Amino acid sequence: MITRKVKVVNPTGLHLHPAGALCELADKYESFVHFKYGDNAEANAKSVLSILGACVRQGDEIELVIDGVDEEEAMEAITRLIESGFVH
Repeated sequence: MITRKVKVVNPTGLHLHPAGALCELADKYESFVHFKYGDNAEANAKSVLSILGACVRQGDEIELVIDGVDEEEAMEAITRLIESGFVH
């Protein structure tokens, strides 16, 4: 299991389009992918509804938690996506 804190820079936070992009990318990996936010709440990064329910806004910091056989690759790809502001 690996973790990393990442700041959300996208102007709309993790709303519909970014949530869909994050979910689509997370689904490509076997590893369990989720993130912690707020007061120790967690969201499943493979569920758009879970991501949207987190209500993460621009400037918020989330802690990615990835556990599985491809966790390193998943962490790098997901971190790049978030830090890019969801620019593909």
